[in-house]
Amino acid sequence: MQKVFIDVDVCLDLLSGRKPFNESAERIFSLGDRKQIRLYVSSLSFSNIDYILQSHFKINDARKILSRFKTLVHVLAVDDKTIDLALSSDFKDFEDAIQYHTALNHGIDIIVTRNLKDYKKAKCKIMSPEMLLKIIKDN
Repeated sequence: MQKVFIDVDVCLDLLSGRKPFNESAERIFSLGDRKQIRLYVSSLSFSNIDYILQSHFKINDARKILSRFKTLVHVLAVDDKTIDLALSSDFKDFEDAIQYHTALNHGIDIIVTRNLKDYKKAKCKIMSPEMLLKIIKDN
């Protein structure tokens, strides 16, 4: 089964219904729900998502959304090694560096994000949601 790391922006597209991006996110998470791909996020993703959701929903509602979301993904730990690698990386965006090194440290070679330009020096496959869906459709 294909392992896919999902960046926070795509998670938020799904959870906040951000148009027009939510459609691709919904399709990806549906594939994960049907066990056609295995979806991963970092533990850092949950705090970032919660922060954004609280600007749209009451705290209890945001936590309910996160609880349901957790059933769709596998959560990867952000550890000391990951932080060291992120700190010494060439990434301009520190959060992206943490996400990238979390995926690599867990052997995941596909990261799905809408911020492709932030991962120019990546040593793994970086795809937009649409790119991933096209590859899955073609296989």
